[in-house]
Parts: sequence; C-alpha cells; structure tokens
Amino acid sequence: MALGPAAWHSYTQGVLPVPIVRLDLELPLPSYAHPGDAGLDLRARDSGVVPPAGGRLLMPTGISIAIPLGYAGFVLPRSGNALKHGVTVANAPGLIDSAYRGEIKVVLLNTDPHEPFHIHRGDRIAQLVLQRVEEVQWHEVESLDGDDRGGGFGHTGTA
Repeated sequence: MALGPAAWHSYTQGVLPVPIVRLDLELPLPSYAHPGDAGLDLRARDSGVVPPAGGRLLMPTGISIAIPLGYAGFVLPRSGNALKHGVTVANAPGLIDSAYRGEIKVVLLNTDPHEPFHIHRGDRIAQLVLQRVEEVQWHEVESLDGDDRGGGFGHTGTA
C-alpha cells in the first residue's frame, strides 16, 4: 500500500531542509525508493564503463547540495549492484562534509574479475544518507575505563 505525503511524514522524525542545485535539469532529484528508506538514490550524470578486475570510474551525479552544519553526507553502494555485478563504492562510505559545495561524484569499483559494468545516463548508482554528527571535544586522561577486549581484530573467533 502506497503512503501519501501526510502518512509518509508521520513515519519520519522531522524533515531536514537541504538546499540543492541541479547541474543537469534532465535528471530527477535524488529520491527515496520507498517510505522509510534511509538512502536517497543518486543517478549517473553520464554514461560510462567500469572496467573489470578492480577498475574504477569517477561518476558525476549532476547535483550540488548544502548539507547543514552538524550533519554529514555518506555515499553508499546499492546492494543490487554489489550482488548482481560486483560493483560498489570504492571509498564506502564516501564522506561529504557540510562545507563541501561542489558536485557530488561517486567512485565506483568493479570487483567482478571478468565483466565490465556499463552505466547509462540516469542509472541509479549509489545512495546518499544524511546523518547528524557531533563535534568531538577531546578529554585527555591517563587511562581508560573498561575492558580493552583482549586481542582486538578477530579475537572472539567466528563460531
């Protein structure tokens, strides 16, 4: 059952107004695929090919945004591209600081050993999540409370 705007709003904890500039008026604005989704779909501004076996491609999205102070943007892979084609975001999550005002671009990585990944203009290539972030204020101490968890990486095993 599809939700109307009023019902959709009730699922959220508020709306974050974000200024956006469309650098390509033919592409739609980033949007949620379903009510309650966290990620907005980003689209390819150009067509291109991501070569196999670790090939990378920097793809523009055709938008610039002004992320509010106290928030950050995170560019994440689309799970379908990862599962079906071995394509991910190379630096996932790609971090967009609130001061950045340039075009959002996505570094795509093809992990498939043999098949190139063809992108067509307008394809959904990644997801954008905007999230509140706190500024850190360091409090230097002589030692830390709690347990250091023993051996660190892999210490608890897999079973």
